[in-house]
Order: sequence, then structure tokens, then C-alpha cells
Amino acid sequence: MSDQKSCACSVAPKLIFPCSGAADVGAIADLAARKLAREGDGKMFCLAGIGGRISGIMKTTESAEKILAIDGCPLNCAKNCLEQAGFTKFEHLNLTDLGLIKGQSAVSEENIQKVVDDSKTKLSSN
Repeated sequence: MSDQKSCACSVAPKLIFPCSGAADVGAIADLAARKLAREGDGKMFCLAGIGGRISGIMKTTESAEKILAIDGCPLNCAKNCLEQAGFTKFEHLNLTDLGLIKGQSAVSEENIQKVVDDSKTKLSSN
């Protein structure tokens, strides 16, 4: 049995665009996205690159199998950024829907895991 990993070059990525805002919920969204990427559920991608319309980031996003926007608060910055760049087909998670409130939510493993669990469901749905 070989320990060699196969190339997934021809597989379209699942991209995760978290809010990484200054509030506690932004930190939770960011850390959840990093955990999802570490666990192989998707690839954390650059929301600022979407806002700046960076061609390589835009092209990769256009070819994604699935896109997930994770927003920390009701301002929905990640969702709005993707929509303003022309993306309409993506999953969206707002941490408020999980009971996490801006300025009142501990950046804890428990809260990060809540976001990870819901995100995994969204990333695996058809």
C-alpha cells in the first residue's frame, strides 16, 4: 500500500469565505473556517480578494464546486461581498442564527464547533 497522496487537481474546490471582522463573532467565523480547512471540508479563501476583484481569486471562485459564506453578524458582509461580485449560488451561515450575538459571544472551542458543525452540513448538502 502506497503512502502517496493522489492529486485532486481536477476536482473543483469547496471554498469558505468567513467574516473575519473585529468583533468576537468575526473571530469565531474566522477560526471555524480555519478548522474546516484543516479538517479537509473545504478551502478557506480570501474575501478581500473578492472585494478587490482579484482575477485569480475571482476565477477560482467561479469554478468552485460549492461556496460557503460565514457571517458573524446581521450586517452580512461576506454574503454582500460575494453578491456584489456577481456570485449568487452559495450557501450562507449567519452566526446569529446559531444564537451567537455580536459583543456577547465567547471565542471558545464550543462556539467554534457550533459553527463548524453547521458549516459541514451546508458544505455537504446538494
